[in-house]
Amino acid sequence: MTAQAHDTDRQAEPGRPPDPLRWVIWHTATETILFDRDLNGPLWIEDEAELPEILGRMRAAGVPESFDYPGRPCS
Repeated sequence: MTAQAHDTDRQAEPGRPPDPLRWVIWHTATETILFDRDLNGPLWIEDEAELPEILGRMRAAGVPESFDYPGRPCS
């Protein structure tokens, strides 16, 4: 996992809900990824085998899911 993914894990720990405005589980046409609204980009997980566990933690923490692009326009 990348260092950023570890940050994602900490956000999803029980008792510490994530900021619902920062993280979104984004369903694209080809994949499901975590999107960081603060960074305005996807959060890449180095080890794809860990993605289901991370997504499960994020869902349990109440992170919203969307099929729409969750970010702001790039400048």
